[in-house]
Amino acid sequence: MDKQILLKLYSQMLRIRLIEEKIAEIYPQQEIRCPVHLCIGQEAIPVGVCAQLTSEDYIMSNHRSHGHYLAKGGDLKSMMAELFGKRSGCCSGKGGSMHLVDISAGFLGSMPIVGSSIPIAVGAALGSVMQGRSRITVVFFGEGATEEGVFQESINFAVLKNLPIVFVCENNLYSVYSPLSVRQPAGREVFRVAESLGIESYQGDGNDIFEVYRFAEQAVHKARENRGPTFLEFKTYRWLEHCGPNYDNDLGYRTNHEFNDWKKRCPLAQMREYLLQEQLFSGVEEDGIVNEINREIDGAICYAKESPFPGKQFLLEHIYAS
Repeated sequence: MDKQILLKLYSQMLRIRLIEEKIAEIYPQQEIRCPVHLCIGQEAIPVGVCAQLTSEDYIMSNHRSHGHYLAKGGDLKSMMAELFGKRSGCCSGKGGSMHLVDISAGFLGSMPIVGSSIPIAVGAALGSVMQGRSRITVVFFGEGATEEGVFQESINFAVLKNLPIVFVCENNLYSVYSPLSVRQPAGREVFRVAESLGIESYQGDGNDIFEVYRFAEQAVHKARENRGPTFLEFKTYRWLEHCGPNYDNDLGYRTNHEFNDWKKRCPLAQMREYLLQEQLFSGVEEDGIVNEINREIDGAICYAKESPFPGKQFLLEHIYAS
């Protein structure tokens, strides 16, 4: 990868981190009333995967959707307005954080029900084939979704029909407060479960942007050549609580030792160190990137606060077909 690609990857990860840190900062003000599931610590996966996609390609997401939406090119102002429940939001203020959509960017939507986006994404991939379009579909989900029956049904159908879809599992080790040890037999690897269903499967370090980029590049290239679906599992870790802006290590479901070990593997810090060692950018350049992102965030928040709430006349809009 040349310097421009590297700097773009770093800037995109940094942008997601700064946006989510700002959301966590202003959330206690209670102007954002919807639940928020933040992906701080997991930024390398959406950025590394979406770097392989065009605006014509589709992606679908789950409840922890901000990183996917932003990495795919979703409009920040529309996202922020949605969090504030405003009419100018990407779902007209009716969906909130877990229901983001930006069709112009190929972001078909995020859904909070665990595993629910997987069969819809498979349907989108099938639709592209039936329409004779060359686009591919990527669906992001957590390891908890692989415990749902619809996951196996969807993988089976995608393999059977040789669909241009990439399944991306962000394995952050926990389903709310439940570790893998109380949900799955010891020694089981998620990508091996997928592999047993006949799909080409790989496991990688989700905190290593280079590894994510390489695996995604391979899977997307395969899909574009009509050689079928791929399953990618990336091990990663969320820093904050399952739902909300705070740290929750005091609850006891995970240890400080585990948390600190993963925090040392911060995807952003690892790439920053690489860029500095390779003399690909300087602290001055980094300050410029940070300042530009912060200006964008401030503008999006002002836009959201100044936008109107949806009126009562919109209450039944999009509920019934006309």
